[in-house]
Amino acid sequence: MELTIFILLLPLLSFLVLGIGGKWMSHRTAGAIGTLALAAVTVLAYVTAYHYFGAPRLADGTFETIVAYNTTWLPFTPTLHFDLGILLDPISVMMLIVISTVSLMVHIYSFGYMKGERGFQRYYAFLSLFTMSMLGLVVATNIFQMYLFWELVGVSSYLLIGFYYTKPAAVAASKKAFIVTRFADLGFLVGILIYGYYGGTFGFTPDSMSMLTGGASMMPLALGLMFVGGAGKSAMFPLHIWLPDAMEGPTPVSALIHAATMVVAGVYLVARMFPLFIAYAPDVLHLVAYVAAFTSFYAAAVACVQSDIKRVLAFSTISQIGFMLVALGVCTSTDPHEGGLGYMAGMFHLFTHAMFKALLFLCAGCIIHAVGSNEMSAMGRLWKRLPVTHVTFLIACLAISGIPPFSGFFSKDEILAACFEFSPAMGWAMAVIAGMTAFYMFRLYYGIFWGTPSENSDKHLHEAKAMTGPLVFLAAVTCVAGFIPFGHFISADGTSYTIHLEAQTVTTSIVIALIAIGLATSMYARRKQPAADALARRFNGLWTAAYHRFYIDEAYQFVTHRVIFRCVSTPIAWWDRHVVDGFFNFLAWATNTTSDEIRGLQSGQVQQYAYVFLCGALALILMLLL
Repeated sequence: MELTIFILLLPLLSFLVLGIGGKWMSHRTAGAIGTLALAAVTVLAYVTAYHYFGAPRLADGTFETIVAYNTTWLPFTPTLHFDLGILLDPISVMMLIVISTVSLMVHIYSFGYMKGERGFQRYYAFLSLFTMSMLGLVVATNIFQMYLFWELVGVSSYLLIGFYYTKPAAVAASKKAFIVTRFADLGFLVGILIYGYYGGTFGFTPDSMSMLTGGASMMPLALGLMFVGGAGKSAMFPLHIWLPDAMEGPTPVSALIHAATMVVAGVYLVARMFPLFIAYAPDVLHLVAYVAAFTSFYAAAVACVQSDIKRVLAFSTISQIGFMLVALGVCTSTDPHEGGLGYMAGMFHLFTHAMFKALLFLCAGCIIHAVGSNEMSAMGRLWKRLPVTHVTFLIACLAISGIPPFSGFFSKDEILAACFEFSPAMGWAMAVIAGMTAFYMFRLYYGIFWGTPSENSDKHLHEAKAMTGPLVFLAAVTCVAGFIPFGHFISADGTSYTIHLEAQTVTTSIVIALIAIGLATSMYARRKQPAADALARRFNGLWTAAYHRFYIDEAYQFVTHRVIFRCVSTPIAWWDRHVVDGFFNFLAWATNTTSDEIRGLQSGQVQQYAYVFLCGALALILMLLL
């Protein structure tokens, strides 16, 4: 465990080396340095997980929480101080595996995808910075350290989304992501300050005396504000608007940041603070579930009509993050047998989703690299041209649709079971959204590999070998990850939990998924798609609204430009220029004018000074005599 500090130091060192000296390196050298550093981090992460989960459990049946490294940065009181360290517990160790694995695959994949790109060295430097930031976030020993790395993750994503800084769309997308998440993070920061003041600590366990003396009453507010930050990072409605536009960055960046790691930071935050939610703010936790459920439905509806394959996957990510937060939000206790199943289910889905969604994005990168377009209209009948991409993409589609024996089936089934246990209405709502997921993913699959052929269908397209290796690896993980006894490692109370598949829930989810896939097949698998075209014409208004994301972006534009900028900012600017500046300009003018009038009194002539002095003295004498 002593070597875990190198999990953070190696990517930091890689970032410094590539960031400072990268311009003097060849592309191959820069890529090798970044990839080898991540390979070493991945080995350390797997060794850490092996030793941690292989160690004997404590007497209460839980794994030991280990602080492998800790130092006090800023002390305030004996209990209130800012620390920096490395905390190892089941969910942090699991996240080390997820982040290092996906990041390594992205590093390897990028050798082929980014070949010949200007700024290749800069790209690998930014990848290292992001990976270090995300790793530091998940091993944080306290909420303030989490916030520190949380902001570093935001900076890293800004740099990677805007990597193509000569493209106006990429620059706008990076600024949009940065600004929206910064507004959300303001809530996070205020929540941290309230938590620290009333909880008496920045650690994840508040001071018991502070709780007894009134701190407990402020915990719902503090945790609710923290979730605002998590909602921004995890693109929950209405703070989701940055994620679809973030697809302007390189596709491997989308696989790393917007599918597997950064966007699950909000889920990780709720999971990390889960005992506090259950103990002090259960209603806030349920509110998280309702917000996430609506977001999941909204994103699935939008994904059903998008034509840009990366944006379909972006809205799919938003919807799947919603599933994870719903699983956490429907929990009513820390007992996995009595209301706490959702915790394990949400973390399990985080793990499986990271693998198959990263696979989907990397497959999309192969397709875009071969075809030269993001639009489905430029694709069709590509299954012969891109065989490895076709098979691995199909595996990922089956996994996200919840078809056994692929990993998504096991984790999503547990989420549905937890939802039905919480409320039949919530269970059926999430089951319908799961069906929508299967529909839009197979709409995407048929639009790319079958369906209507395009002019690119007959071209000689090829797959880069450096790009197909990560696809095969992630597809293999997707096929077997569902059989991992996840509950034995991670559960709400930390004890071993054996996953039980409920026959009714399993049957319901599979039937709904198969119906949705069958519907997508009948509508999109053929060369001509009369049913889909007829539905689009009949419900043109709804189709258009969904295609334009139900005009949420336009609503933001109206509020910011027409209301805030025009009705608030413009009058304030006028007041600043004409009243505030005018007042100080008047003071300056009055000073200059007065000085011009009286400067003759300072002539430098001694005779004049003596004359004025004599006159003043005589005036004073006369005043005293009278």
